[in-house]
Amino acid sequence: MEYAVETNELGKSYRHIAAVQSVNLRIPHGEVFALLGPNGAGKTTLVMLLLGNIHPTSGSAKLLGMPIGDVPTRKRVGFLPEKFHFHDFLTATEFLRLHGRLSGMQRERLERRIPEVLERVGLAESAGVKIREFSKGMQQRIGVGQAILHDPDLILLDEPTSALDPMGRRDIRDLILELRSAGKTVLLNSHLLSEVELTCDRLAILHKGQTAAEGTLKELLSFASTVEVEVEEMNDTALRAVRGIAAKLKLDRVPITRFTAWVKQEEDIPALAEAIVGNGVRLRALVPRRETLEDLYVRVIEALE
Repeated sequence: MEYAVETNELGKSYRHIAAVQSVNLRIPHGEVFALLGPNGAGKTTLVMLLLGNIHPTSGSAKLLGMPIGDVPTRKRVGFLPEKFHFHDFLTATEFLRLHGRLSGMQRERLERRIPEVLERVGLAESAGVKIREFSKGMQQRIGVGQAILHDPDLILLDEPTSALDPMGRRDIRDLILELRSAGKTVLLNSHLLSEVELTCDRLAILHKGQTAAEGTLKELLSFASTVEVEVEEMNDTALRAVRGIAAKLKLDRVPITRFTAWVKQEEDIPALAEAIVGNGVRLRALVPRRETLEDLYVRVIEALE
C-alpha cells in the first residue's frame, strides 16, 4: 500500500537536544490525520522535516510515494504554517496570484481558481483589500486559501483555526471534510481537541519528540467505563447486585436515587440495568460516559510526565 505520508525512524536533533526521535507514521491517502501534543513536543519540527525545509538527523520519510525534498512532489503539497508572515502590501487577489504563479499554475487556470478560493474561505468581498488591513482571522483564512489554491493532493495545516471565531472554525472544519471527500489527505496540527474529534480519521500524540499514542479514535478511546445512573429509589437487594458487578460505586445520598458506577467491560453495562430492574427498582436513566479525546490526551501525557 502506498501512503500519502510515510516516515521511518525519522529524527532531528538540535545541539544534542532531540526534537524528534524515531517517529514512525503511516498516513493513507484520503484521510485526515492529526498531530497532537504539548508545546515543544516536536509537531512543527516534524512538519518542517516532511516539507524538506529542514533535514533529518536520522531516518527517512516519503511524501506521496517520493523521498522528502523531491521538487515535483512539493508542487502537490499545500502548507499553512503556524507563524505566517504574508506580503501585507498585496491585496487578497494579488497574494493568491503570486502564490499560484510560484506553484507553477497556468495563468488561465489561476485566474479562474482565485475567486473560487476567495469565496470558499469567506473572503470574496475582501478580494481587493490589502492584507495589512486584515484581522488576524482574515489573515488565517487567506493562508488556508493559498494552501489549497493549486488543488494539492496533500495539505499540511499547522494550527489553521487558532485565530478564528467559532463561525470561522466551523468553516475551516467543513472545508477539511470537503477536502477528504475529494480524496485529499490532510495533516493537521491543532490544540483544539474538539475540532480534531469532529474531523480526523486517525491521530498521533507526540511527547518529547516521540510517538506516545497512534490510531483511530475508536482504537484509542477507552470504552464507557463510567455510568451515571438515576433510579426511583434503590433497595438493599438491588444495591448488593450492583456492587457485585461494578468495580467501584459513588453514591450521592440516602435514600439512593443517583449513583455513579465504574465497570471493567462494556458487557457489564446492560448487566447493571438488569440488576436494578430485576430487583424491583424503577430505572429512570442509565448514561454511559465514554472517554473524550481530552481525557485520552491528559491520560497519555500524564502517564509520561
